[in-house]
Amino acid sequence: MNKWIRAATVRAIRTAAQAALAAIGSATLFGAVDWRVVGSTALLAAIASYLMSLSGLPEVQDDDETGT
Repeated sequence: MNKWIRAATVRAIRTAAQAALAAIGSATLFGAVDWRVVGSTALLAAIASYLMSLSGLPEVQDDDETGT
């Protein structure tokens, strides 16, 4: 379970960062960045990533199969 939590957290952080960059990039087209929107977008992306990880993480399944 510890490997799953670590792998899911890394995946969620990466997903949140990608979503934040997308929100910042699209906001600059309109002249101002709304940091509340960026934060809520990143948080929602992280939550969605954790939920998607419940179905399994390939990096954790590979470790379990090799016995490490």
